[in-house]
Amino acid sequence: MTGRQFAAVAVGLGMVTLSACGSSGSSGSTGGSGGGSKTVTLVSHDSWAVSKSVLADFEKQSGYTVKVLKDGDAGQAVNKAILTKDNPQGDVFFGVDNTLLSRALDNGLFQSYRPKDYDTVASRYRADEAEHRVTPIDTGDICVNYDKKYFADHKLTPPADFDDLIKPEYKNLLVTENAATSSPGLGFLLGTAAKYGDGGWQDYWKKLKANGVKVVDGWEQAYDQEFSGSAGGRKAGGDRPLVVSYASSPPAEVIYADPRPKTAPTGVAQGTCFRQIEYAGLLSNARNTEGGKALLDFLLTEKFQQDMPLNMFVYPVRESAEVPADFVEYGPQAKDPETMAPDRIAASRDQWVKSWTSLVLK
Repeated sequence: MTGRQFAAVAVGLGMVTLSACGSSGSSGSTGGSGGGSKTVTLVSHDSWAVSKSVLADFEKQSGYTVKVLKDGDAGQAVNKAILTKDNPQGDVFFGVDNTLLSRALDNGLFQSYRPKDYDTVASRYRADEAEHRVTPIDTGDICVNYDKKYFADHKLTPPADFDDLIKPEYKNLLVTENAATSSPGLGFLLGTAAKYGDGGWQDYWKKLKANGVKVVDGWEQAYDQEFSGSAGGRKAGGDRPLVVSYASSPPAEVIYADPRPKTAPTGVAQGTCFRQIEYAGLLSNARNTEGGKALLDFLLTEKFQQDMPLNMFVYPVRESAEVPADFVEYGPQAKDPETMAPDRIAASRDQWVKSWTSLVLK
């Protein structure tokens, strides 16, 4: 996710405008997040988005005004939150995913709170249940996307899995994000580690490098500038028909296009997916803890969970939440994504990133 910036796809297409950082604009705020304040501050990565009506309902019912501070890519936002944990920018942090979760927990970023609707969360997405420092909010799959037109024009079958990406016919076609600076880049690295194991992922990346993989800093550059299949990439003259993005990227290319195409112009290589889960938590030194708890409760409500797919292009974790038909049709979840236990990510992530950096970028 830069981090998981699904909403940026829509911005790149010029179809929607996200609310600006800062107050949601409701009246009655007392300013700040101090004791007794009716303002509650959410700190997030740049992909945060919610329908105005849904947020307005929460503010009306709770009596709190929501202020949103966006802090860039997911990894950047997490790191900044850790550095400012003794005097946090806000009350709730949204957007730490399973690739970076242990870093946040090990640094004491969150305090314990179990939201009212926690029991509605599918068990496969839960984490830290002994202490409840984080709450699952959404899930998605990091996968290679392909430009359908390119492969049709070149009479070439799109790659189906990791093994295909190192074949000669796909040389110089893939762009990915830096695993040290980008959430999808890190997820893609973890996907290869899950697939090939400790003894095989480095050899795989040597072959991928030899096959001309291009590495850029973040998702927005990769998807909206380098990738030939996205609206932004076509406008920018992108020449890479393969990009590390999300299984839910194709719906954005359909839903926000004008005129709307009958089918998505991009597809997903299902054998390259890694399951990502995003969490939110009450910051350890939050000044408005009651407001923060109310906001976390809101993030698990059916109304918010059903609002997420077409705003942040992610799947809800609440089992009863309904997903829009267009989203399911054009962005189905991967059937058999690579996964990795949080403790394995915690034990190996930093060393893997260090080795990857030395291997791929030098």
